[in-house]
Amino acid sequence: MRKSKELGSVFLNGIITENPTFRLVLGTCPTMAITTQAMNGIGMGAAATFVLVCSNIVISLLRNFIPDKVRIPAFVVVICTFVTMVQMFMQAFVPALYDALGVFIPLIVVNCIILARAEAFASKNGVLRSAMDGLGMGIGFTLAITIIGTIRELLGNGTVFGANILGTAYEPMLLMILPTGGFLTYGILLGVMNYLTSRHDKKKLRKGGAQL
Repeated sequence: MRKSKELGSVFLNGIITENPTFRLVLGTCPTMAITTQAMNGIGMGAAATFVLVCSNIVISLLRNFIPDKVRIPAFVVVICTFVTMVQMFMQAFVPALYDALGVFIPLIVVNCIILARAEAFASKNGVLRSAMDGLGMGIGFTLAITIIGTIRELLGNGTVFGANILGTAYEPMLLMILPTGGFLTYGILLGVMNYLTSRHDKKKLRKGGAQL
């Protein structure tokens, strides 16, 4: 029971407490570049989640055998293997999504979220905890970039996942599908997240003070 609670806490950490996009502000390059559509967010998030989980598991298994001096190159080799698998799968089965994501699929190899989790977590923890950490971080990243993609697609095209939501009379805000729109959307969402987190922390502090 205690172990399952601990694993649940590790999993939720990546989605809420240390969300890589909204809390740790990692992986901002693909966040800005590919979130012009909600589907791109899901595609990139799914690819990153697969690489995160698989590389975390392998690095955790090999953590006692990898010398400290070559740990980063070793991590990159492991990550690169799974990125290549994802790239070949997407190219074969979802070519439209592969073309939309473009160069950002191979760049998952050097995505700071994946390298950070390999270094900070998988290389220091067991397989189950590392797998849950990768899954939580991957889902947190997927949710964040899908939310950004949904907002930008809705305001920039009037659609969500390609379905016309705002009708033919809507005048698209083309700014939202340009890089500027990405920065504006991300900045506003970061501000909202920081505000909500600050309020939550203050409430917890007040509760703790009242109990004392």
